[in-house]
Amino acid sequence: MKTSFSKLIKSKPQVLVDFYADWCGPCKMLAPILGQVKEELGDQIRIAKIDVDKNPKIAGKYQVRGVPTMILFKDGKQVWRQSGVVPKNELINIINSH
Repeated sequence: MKTSFSKLIKSKPQVLVDFYADWCGPCKMLAPILGQVKEELGDQIRIAKIDVDKNPKIAGKYQVRGVPTMILFKDGKQVWRQSGVVPKNELINIINSH
């Protein structure tokens, strides 16, 4: 079942969206980090992966120019954004600070 993107980013608690591409090396490095973040935070975070090649409209709407780009949404609002690979502990601190 596919959830609409606008519904997804409004879901509780917070949603971390990873904009990625299959051909992107750093995206492949980020994937296991996101897995560890989810493992550690459990129900405190929802992680969604958006393939920019398959979802160009969403990527365009959020002006994603480079991959990976992560955007953290809380109640449907963007509260944090960064491009590139972010270490696990830094990512957990960012999520917890929102």
